[in-house]
Amino acid sequence: MADVLTPEQRKKNMSHIKGKDTKPELIIRRKLFASGVRGYRVHYDLPGKPDIVFTKKKVVIFIDGCFWHKCPICFQEPETRKKFWVDKIDKNCERDLINNLVLVEKGWTIIRIWEHHIRKNSDDVLKEIMTFLGRTNITDSSSSGGGGGYKYIRII
Repeated sequence: MADVLTPEQRKKNMSHIKGKDTKPELIIRRKLFASGVRGYRVHYDLPGKPDIVFTKKKVVIFIDGCFWHKCPICFQEPETRKKFWVDKIDKNCERDLINNLVLVEKGWTIIRIWEHHIRKNSDDVLKEIMTFLGRTNITDSSSSGGGGGYKYIRII
């Protein structure tokens, strides 16, 4: 099916979609900060461009948009340009898997969080992150660190 928007309208719409500092990212960063969590970076140069990076603990957090990363609960195929969008989103998912492998090989632990979980209950997501990190204050370097041997988790 042909696009219902003109190329100029589509370009304008797509230019407004943010790739960083999205609302779910800002919610989690504000909650981490309000909880006293320090020692993380944003927009750190690693494969996949993690949203939040704890360099000392080697933990990265990705906040995955339900549409762009094909959430099994929320994702609905677009009505227009279906093949284009399905191909694009499938490539995103494939790239996520490759980036996960590269990061794990480099010793990073990965946390991936679906956007809808943050929108639904960001307090629970924060608790899950804090539990995973293994402490309530990330700047406490004497703590044993989180992970429990896991290299990749998805907070649901």
